[in-house]
Amino acid sequence: MATPIKLAVVYYSSTGTITEIAKELHDAGVKAGAEVRLLKVAELAPREAIESNPAWAANHAATAHIAEATPADIDWADAVIFGTPTRFGNVSAQLKQFIDTLGGLWAEGKLADKVYSGFVSSATAHAGQEGTLLALYNSVHHFGGLTVTPGFTQPHKFVDGNPYGTSHVDGQGTKPVDDITRTAARIQAERVVKIASAIQAAA
Repeated sequence: MATPIKLAVVYYSSTGTITEIAKELHDAGVKAGAEVRLLKVAELAPREAIESNPAWAANHAATAHIAEATPADIDWADAVIFGTPTRFGNVSAQLKQFIDTLGGLWAEGKLADKVYSGFVSSATAHAGQEGTLLALYNSVHHFGGLTVTPGFTQPHKFVDGNPYGTSHVDGQGTKPVDDITRTAARIQAERVVKIASAIQAAA
């Protein structure tokens, strides 16, 4: 029997949208047969900023039990799915700061040949979702990693319309994560596990 793929879902979320998608990816990865770690990255914002936004404060409290990602988690993983809200069309500072801590693993060649993918959210449509994922994947190229996106590989992908990764428009908190986004997350997790498993079997 093949050894299960080790999948790390590593994310940053302020008001909870990315948290919800991360949980969906986690559950889909488990159902696809992977050993999955759900991990958040460290918060960099001051407590006053968090407490000034009720949704941010609520998500911060609700996810207190979720472990913070470390470089050791990335070393452990065969595949990594990174999640971030868009920040001016780019990766959030919190996730980028975590990625910047991986220099030691990169120097040892330990980031190479793993499968990587990404997911994202924004407040409005066309607000940098694809640009954010492409910016995230720049780091993967430097890792020597293997980018695995969902593409338009299933009919459902023509519904959500983002081949770069799962994405959601939350309308400043007025549009909760819906079935379209959950289906996209499931497809992405299954594809990541499938490709990582194929690579493992061929090794």
